[in-house]
Amino acid sequence: MTGSPVFGGPRGGLAAVSTALLAMSRRLEVRDVLRTIVVSARELLDAEYAALGVPDDHGGFAQFVVDGISEEQWRRIGPLPRQHGILAAMLHQDGPERLADVREDPRFEGWPAAHPDMSAFLGRPVRDGEETLGALFLANKRSPGGFTEEDEELLALLAQHAAIALTNARLYERSRELTIAEERSRLAHELHDAVAQKLFSLRLTAQAAAALVDRDPARAKGELQQVAALAAEAADELRSAVTELRPAGLDEDGLVATLRDQVHVLDRAHTARVTFTCDGIRALPATQEEALLRVAQEALHNALRHSGGDRVEVTLARRAAGAVLTVTDDGRGFSPSSVRAAGRHLGLVSMRDRASGVGGSLTVHSEPGTGTTIEMEVPGG
Repeated sequence: MTGSPVFGGPRGGLAAVSTALLAMSRRLEVRDVLRTIVVSARELLDAEYAALGVPDDHGGFAQFVVDGISEEQWRRIGPLPRQHGILAAMLHQDGPERLADVREDPRFEGWPAAHPDMSAFLGRPVRDGEETLGALFLANKRSPGGFTEEDEELLALLAQHAAIALTNARLYERSRELTIAEERSRLAHELHDAVAQKLFSLRLTAQAAAALVDRDPARAKGELQQVAALAAEAADELRSAVTELRPAGLDEDGLVATLRDQVHVLDRAHTARVTFTCDGIRALPATQEEALLRVAQEALHNALRHSGGDRVEVTLARRAAGAVLTVTDDGRGFSPSSVRAAGRHLGLVSMRDRASGVGGSLTVHSEPGTGTTIEMEVPGG
């Protein structure tokens, strides 16, 4: 049988299709599902580029996932596309759109200067009943002759399963949002009770210290030390409760964009130069992204508040089969022998707990006068 290598070649066949469909069904996060769909479609249909856009209600796209384009190239392309031209047509039609050269279609409206050049085009909507969930398309068939009818049939199969996987992922996220809302309410009550008790004790102890200052300075000093301890405990409980709340930006923008935005804000707010570099990472499992973000925030807080350095560098990169986050400053550093004593003060205990909680590891490199490097590695990026 001639035609698409997906069905005929030794590396293709039903096994490849089955693997892709299983991969879709195993994902629970919407972004993970979108990414799996796009990667699977590009590989199975032997295309150079693939993308899936989820429309919003304002003429744009709420999410737009691509494969075949580097992070730097994607950044240079600019804002997400609008619903126009062929993209808009795919969102409002039932069947596929197969073109020998997309640039020759009368609906083609051009693309940004940094956009890769595309010719052969195949796309179709991803639909759940009457609802259009997205537009899935591929460009630049690698093998000669462009996309075929067999490619259309395979894309239709992928789109059907993509609709199921995406619908399930949305239902999962909605149920998780309800769980998170309930958890936030519980934490709010616990936070109020715990901190209120500490503040009440703090107030009484401070009043006792004030009464003892003149007639018993030694006892007053002891009461003031207790005030400091109670204040530290209240701060720890407040911090612990707040850090349990998942940042909304992660759900909408992902780790890379969230980190980049936070680093940009810190760079503007502090005299130290704060930079962010990402190499080869687009999306990770949600639990890993949350842990990496929390560790990055803690490490950045330490570097900007305690190191006295002029520069802080945040890097997120691939390593073997996983990903590694590195936060480095050129500040005063500290002796490795003091790590145990400084651990709780610098949040190292909580950072290590977060790393181990997602199957990762945390290492700290520091010497007096040479700065500090916090490195967190997670598997399976």
